[in-house]
Amino acid sequence: MEDLKEITHKHTAAGFIPKEWGINNLEKIAEFRNGKAHENIVDSEGKYIIINSKFISTEGEVAKYSKEILCPLSKGEIVMVMSDVPNGKAIAKCFYVKEDNLYTLNQRICAITASKVDSIFLYYALNRNKYYLTFDDGVNQTNLRKEEVLECPIPLPPLPEQKAIAQVLSTADAAIHTTERLIAQKELRKKWLMQQLLTGKKRLMGFSGEWKEMHLGDLGVSFNGLTGKTKENFGSGFPFITYMNVFSNSRTDISQVDHVNIEENENQNSVKYGDFFFTVSSETPNEVGMASVLLDEVENLYLNSFCFGFRLFDFETLSPIYAQFLFRFQSFREAMCLLAQGSTRFNISKTGVKQILLTLPHIEEQTAIAQVLQAADKEISLLKAKAEKLREQKKGLMQVLLTGKIRLNLNLQN
Repeated sequence: MEDLKEITHKHTAAGFIPKEWGINNLEKIAEFRNGKAHENIVDSEGKYIIINSKFISTEGEVAKYSKEILCPLSKGEIVMVMSDVPNGKAIAKCFYVKEDNLYTLNQRICAITASKVDSIFLYYALNRNKYYLTFDDGVNQTNLRKEEVLECPIPLPPLPEQKAIAQVLSTADAAIHTTERLIAQKELRKKWLMQQLLTGKKRLMGFSGEWKEMHLGDLGVSFNGLTGKTKENFGSGFPFITYMNVFSNSRTDISQVDHVNIEENENQNSVKYGDFFFTVSSETPNEVGMASVLLDEVENLYLNSFCFGFRLFDFETLSPIYAQFLFRFQSFREAMCLLAQGSTRFNISKTGVKQILLTLPHIEEQTAIAQVLQAADKEISLLKAKAEKLREQKKGLMQVLLTGKIRLNLNLQN
């Protein structure tokens, strides 16, 4: 197989590529220029978008604006992040400019203008190119120099093949962006549903009657997470729910666990279906008291020591499935934030959490509301899975098309 590979491919600075492909350093096929500092002219009312690392790394979701255009960009230019934290995901990430006179280039971002090659093909060839990632030592801030950017070797198929590859990858990107827009729409719809259904502004068909007010502490009892453990006790043994699991998930993910050694005679609190978990501290008051609900039947599962649990007396007044949404809803989060105390780190007490006032519909209406919101969650999850699959497919296409491992049938492309 190696002999066959040598016949059809050649070894270059960028690896094996088809024999009929060329290879050039970036400086031979593109022009380079640096951006300029915009820190002193940022203006929320400005009409020019400042291309900085945050804008590029979030693919345009986070933007700053300027009333002046110090370093204008033109359609077809490629901009690249030249400075990032160690092991960051922004270094060498690129953005393709599709409009004239809209963007202005910030410092530590470079603009690359293709010459003699297809600009969209070059964008895909440069974006997070492995060549640039070798300059990240994982310790200091990563900085690319102009010379390093321009020395990058670029495999170059004939121009018609460049355009065909660019078309395939652009189509893959379009499918990803369409799916991401659908996800954003579904998330907005779910947020609207929560605002309507969890407040009683909108009632589901067949339900009426007054909702009841009660304190959370009237519905059950609290319990502690792991106690008396040192770092030597962790790494093996029984599973326990981590702080980040509680913080990140409204429904506890039982696949996201660590392990701890627990002796037979230890008095540790295990958790079970329907338990609620609350984080007790955070660096900001807005992130304290994040809640997660366990909705799986489990045995011998424990809770980390930086959270506390709450167990309902029964499921006749508050449904755990409903609580999954209620505890992440705006009004509950606002009540939790008011309990936060501290200066550099904020904490809440179990006593305070128990005093939070809930306004609850009858259990049957809770179940119906939860079913609607679960259906919305399922739609979002399916779309996220689809988007991830599309991203993996695009990654695979880039790996084989940009290296010539798989060639496109140009007759079919035309």
